[in-house]
Amino acid sequence: QVQVVESGGGLVQPGGSLRLSCAASGSILTIYIMGWYRQAPGKQRESVATITSDGSTSYADSVQGRFTISRDNARNTVYLQMNSLSPEDTAVYYCNAYVVAFLTRRPDTYWGQGTQVTVSS
Repeated sequence: QVQVVESGGGLVQPGGSLRLSCAASGSILTIYIMGWYRQAPGKQRESVATITSDGSTSYADSVQGRFTISRDNARNTVYLQMNSLSPEDTAVYYCNAYVVAFLTRRPDTYWGQGTQVTVSS
């Protein structure tokens, strides 16, 4: 089995910063892509940033230049450094990992349970 667990959410003032972490664990053969998604109340889940195993990144236009995704392949961990946060960034942030598990030997998508980020004064 594969587990994905996020941490690092919380309450921050506008203009502040937060760093989210996400660790994948279990019977993992390889992880291709890891990413962060978010869902605000009343809105659909949207992609925030993704990173491949070789470090290629992509960002949503709304976070480009403010958020930075990084990855530690040895620890199966992905990070999201969020700077210059605004109330519009308030959402539940979910981690996603595209993983080949030892048991299945095929790629599947695994989601974390989500972590709340609230930007408010």
